[in-house]
Amino acid sequence: MIGRHEVEAAWQRIRPHIRRTPVIEVPAGVLGVRRPLALKLESLQVSGSFKGRGAFHKLLASDVPKAGIIAASGGNHGVAAAYAARALGHKAEIFVPTIASPTKVTGLKRHHAVVHQIGAVYADARAAAERRASETGALVVQAYEDPEVFAGAGSVALEFAEQAPFDTLLVAVGGGGLIAGCAAAIGGKVRIVAVETEGTPTLHEALRAGHPVDVKISGIAADALGASRIGVPNFEMARELVRESVLVGDDDVRKAQRALWEELRVIAEPAGATGLAALMTGAYRAAAGERVATLVCGANTELSSILSA
Repeated sequence: MIGRHEVEAAWQRIRPHIRRTPVIEVPAGVLGVRRPLALKLESLQVSGSFKGRGAFHKLLASDVPKAGIIAASGGNHGVAAAYAARALGHKAEIFVPTIASPTKVTGLKRHHAVVHQIGAVYADARAAAERRASETGALVVQAYEDPEVFAGAGSVALEFAEQAPFDTLLVAVGGGGLIAGCAAAIGGKVRIVAVETEGTPTLHEALRAGHPVDVKISGIAADALGASRIGVPNFEMARELVRESVLVGDDDVRKAQRALWEELRVIAEPAGATGLAALMTGAYRAAAGERVATLVCGANTELSSILSA
């Protein structure tokens, strides 16, 4: 378990390497949401997602060996790890499943990472990465089940709280690193709501069972939210500090992606639009006077995929 102190320390460490991303305050009625809404465009973060925060913190807090780093990812974490490794002068080897989007694979190669596409889902890529790390001695940079990674990720919540007042923060969940970090940072002060798609209900099912369980992954957000099991420390943080967990459908996510583009000219990958989808559909209903916020947490997609959906 980590707390606000650890997240604040991580934020100070990574500040020189990340961007302070903007916030858009949207009036009631825009984007199909009844209440005013604050959107933080973490989609404009280095590497195209919030993952840059955790990747930089892990590398800066670690003694990186000559062999460099190894990471397994659905895509965004790998791109972030490769970006951070290149910026800090380390070699990077990244394992992604075959469902990783071509945009994310291209991003990995742009940052000079050695890329391996292996297995159908993230868990397969993770197993291959761990085997490779045992051979090379490289530092494993986990996607979410590492307190140093989610302490870095949680810095986005501290930054957001400085920029706009809110009572409730909706957070997309994959393996749970982002929501664990946000909960550690501000969970004692605001309401944290987890949002997942119906095809990636990792935290939702764990909360229902009372412990992490394996889930079958499918659907539009499988590459970014496609962890088959919630991380153990992440689950413990969520069980203590997350107030509610909701699910949205793939069509709901597509509508949210299109709304972000049509209303704000903001590109969001499916994972980045799940929080908005929960508000547009009423999966989460804000009370009168409740100040609501969500993260557009990633933009590693092509505009054509949004317009053609």
